[in-house]
Amino acid sequence: MAKKIKDTDYLSISARIRAMETTLLTSAQMEQLLEARGDEEVFKILQECGYPELDATRPEAMDAALSAARETMLADLSTGAPDHRYIDIFQLKYDYHNVKTLLKAAAVGVEADHMLMDMGRIGAAELKEALESGQTESLPPMLAAAAEEAKEVLDTTRDPQLSDITLDRWYYREMGETAAATGSAFLQGYVRAQIDAANLRAVVRTVRMGKSAEFLKSVLLQGGEISADAAAKVGVAGGSGLAELYGPTALSAAAEAGAEALRFGTLTRFEKLCDDAVGDYLAQAELVPFGEAPLVGYLAARETEYTNLRILLMGRGMGIAPDVIRSRLRETYV
Repeated sequence: MAKKIKDTDYLSISARIRAMETTLLTSAQMEQLLEARGDEEVFKILQECGYPELDATRPEAMDAALSAARETMLADLSTGAPDHRYIDIFQLKYDYHNVKTLLKAAAVGVEADHMLMDMGRIGAAELKEALESGQTESLPPMLAAAAEEAKEVLDTTRDPQLSDITLDRWYYREMGETAAATGSAFLQGYVRAQIDAANLRAVVRTVRMGKSAEFLKSVLLQGGEISADAAAKVGVAGGSGLAELYGPTALSAAAEAGAEALRFGTLTRFEKLCDDAVGDYLAQAELVPFGEAPLVGYLAARETEYTNLRILLMGRGMGIAPDVIRSRLRETYV
């Protein structure tokens, strides 16, 4: 029987994380980046926070630099985490992204290497070889099953959206099972928050696009605080009751913005508030002195920071006004 991991086993890595949190970009630093007069000032601020030069005029190079920073961070924390499943939770999406990319590229006969992200549990090259050869025994079992089902859907329907939906279902299912296996209430709460946000997005997007009730039911996920059936009923009703359904939850403000988007608004504020609600849940980790919560909170905070940097730098590069960029940035952890 495996040794049960206790909160105290995280004393060392929790101390490291508290130190690493001091290098996270603060709200004040994000403001400095927004208001910087030129690229040199931007580069200086980022360099002080440990980032390489990020040039929005070369998006592929900028994305590669952010990916490298993310990969280094995950590898660094992997060496000290008592339970690697907390790292896995943040690597899963890259595995599933790569499967989506490889299956669709194979279906149309194009090369996908430049779109792969080498930050999952499985190296991108190894995953590509396994899918191309059909020898998926070396892959994590749920990922292998997901790839097989998604390929069958794509081969049968020739619809890449349905294949992606299949993989999304498996992704959230594996997230949920991984979190449950750790026994961490905090991590399970994080996954539920992710599922609730994903389902709220699905309802709003489906209604806006005029998709059928059957389509909505196919994309809604199980495992959130709000049941998929309840979300489906609101969707079938054209979004009526959306704010009331999510009113008692952390997604209350996002649901109100979603209801507005269904009437006359844009999705920008709605999408931001969905992410912010998940961020609010993770902010509870700041109050935990040691244990798995600080690790999960920090990993998620870095993901948000990478997203914000891309939004901010691309916005600056396109000449978008600071106020507009500011409205799109997710809430920071510090």
